[in-house]
Amino acid sequence: MTNSPRPEVLRYTAFSSDPEGGNPAGVVLDATALDDSDMLAIAADLGYSESAFLTPAAAGPGGGEERAYGIRYFSPKAEVPFCGHATVAAAVALAERTGPGELVFATQAGTVPVEVTQEGGTLRATLTSVEPHLDEIAGADLDEALAALDWPAADLDPAFPPRIAFAGARHLVLAAATRARLADLAYDFARLEALMHRLDLITVQLVWRESAGVFHVRDPFPVGGVVEDPATGAAAAAFGAYLRELGLVPEDAVVTLHQGADLGRPGELTVTLRAGDPRVRVGGAGARIG
Repeated sequence: MTNSPRPEVLRYTAFSSDPEGGNPAGVVLDATALDDSDMLAIAADLGYSESAFLTPAAAGPGGGEERAYGIRYFSPKAEVPFCGHATVAAAVALAERTGPGELVFATQAGTVPVEVTQEGGTLRATLTSVEPHLDEIAGADLDEALAALDWPAADLDPAFPPRIAFAGARHLVLAAATRARLADLAYDFARLEALMHRLDLITVQLVWRESAGVFHVRDPFPVGGVVEDPATGAAAAAFGAYLRELGLVPEDAVVTLHQGADLGRPGELTVTLRAGDPRVRVGGAGARIG
């Protein structure tokens, strides 16, 4: 740690109004005095899947301050280019201090606007992703992913072809044919981590379709030093892009993702697609922990 005083490290959960639900994140609202090793040490000490570190943006074009911030994300093992749940957590933390409204975060993946609203006593933050895209996955790489997961290929849902989806970070999307298959997750940590590093993946987005607009999802995150992420906003954005590009939902659609129940931290993510806008919106509630 540098000689500067240690900044306050806040703890928030994202995609739940209950501190015991959703995905917890560390939030440092002013990380100006921290270097990379400081931020990594704080993230490792917290042990959450990611923590967010903010720096005030420069004055706006008119010379006045805007609600804009630089933001970086660290897992316990490494920096990641974009993290949805830590973005929501940081936005809720800021809104508690400055009120609801529009925020802008400059991430390594690009500019991410966030809108914070208040519904009763609950703050909700909705981020707008960078422009997404999909990539094919080679057959041998898919076979290796399934072997690491110990998932037979016959357990996949043929209506949802495997793809690598990007909306700020890369995620491999695999669809289970049954809820029981999704619930049974006991994978080879080192083997999956090695494949994910080779393919530059942040998580594996495992999904099961309950109905046309409702999915249950899980996200192994071994590259971050975490067995499983309880609620994954970046993967939700990538999955929204996946659904639209493959024509699995209408151009205008709202999709609900349930995540974290298998870990005892249930959360809900709302994915919104708008015709004519390639970006994906991901929203949910947030709450302070402790």
